[in-house]
Order: sequence, then C-alpha cells, then structure tokens
Amino acid sequence: METFRKNGVSVKTPVWFVEDADLIWVVTRKLTGKVKRIRNNDKVRIASSNFSGTPKGKWFSGNAQLVQGDFAKNIISLRNKKYGILAKLIGIFSATKGDYVIFSIRLDL
Repeated sequence: METFRKNGVSVKTPVWFVEDADLIWVVTRKLTGKVKRIRNNDKVRIASSNFSGTPKGKWFSGNAQLVQGDFAKNIISLRNKKYGILAKLIGIFSATKGDYVIFSIRLDL
C-alpha cells in the first residue's frame, strides 16, 4: 500500500488485508505512520506484493476511510481467520503501537 505525506512524498508499506463488501480492509495500529498519513490524505494506491512488500502487480488508486464500531470487530475476525496464528503473533508484538485501527479502501475503477 502506498500512502502520501503532507508534502506529497509517497510511502510504501506492506499490509495484510481482507476483502469484503466490494472493499479492501486493512487492520493496523493507531500509532503507525500510515494511519497519520491517511488522516491527512485519504488517497492511497495498492498493488499485490510479496511478503517483504515488493510489488508483483499493477497499482490501483483509491480512497481510504477509517472505520469503527461493530463492523471493525468483524473485519478483525476476518483478518484473523485469513492469516491465522501469524495475525495473533503480530498483534502481540505490535501492541505497543496502540489500539487496532481499521480502514476500508474503495478503489477508483
């Protein structure tokens, strides 16, 4: 995923995602840079990538929107189901970066 700083410089970050209701959902932590950048600029680009984040496909543009409440809990469950024990381990190690934050990405098609 690519997000943008206030000065327009892009930052690429590998993320785990789930797809539901024609949206792409990303679960991350509140104190990560991508959350700050999305709050300042909702424009994002995404591409499929390998585990280290090297893009393996075409880039797609879209807009990200932060989501809260019961729907967010459902997305965390979908993420845990998709990634299994790895998602839980990452959750333990990333706990110092704040509470979970979920955002949806609607692609520009």
